[in-house]
Amino acid sequence: MPLIAWIIAYALNMLFWLWIVRWGGAERLEGTFSSGLLISVFAPRWSAEGIKVFGYGAIIVSTIGFVLGVFFPDFRYLL
Repeated sequence: MPLIAWIIAYALNMLFWLWIVRWGGAERLEGTFSSGLLISVFAPRWSAEGIKVFGYGAIIVSTIGFVLGVFFPDFRYLL
């Protein structure tokens, strides 16, 4: 994957998770079927705070993966 595509994919992923944790996405998805499709199969049982915690974890993991992909291009093809 070219570097520009890697950056765009990360930016879109980050926008999604920021919507979840900062802009009311967790409250909107709390208890819905779509949270099970977008986040995790267990998400419909979670509270909004649980969804936010999962979102913060996803931000940390995806940021680590992004940095690794920037400095080690072969890593981009593993994900």
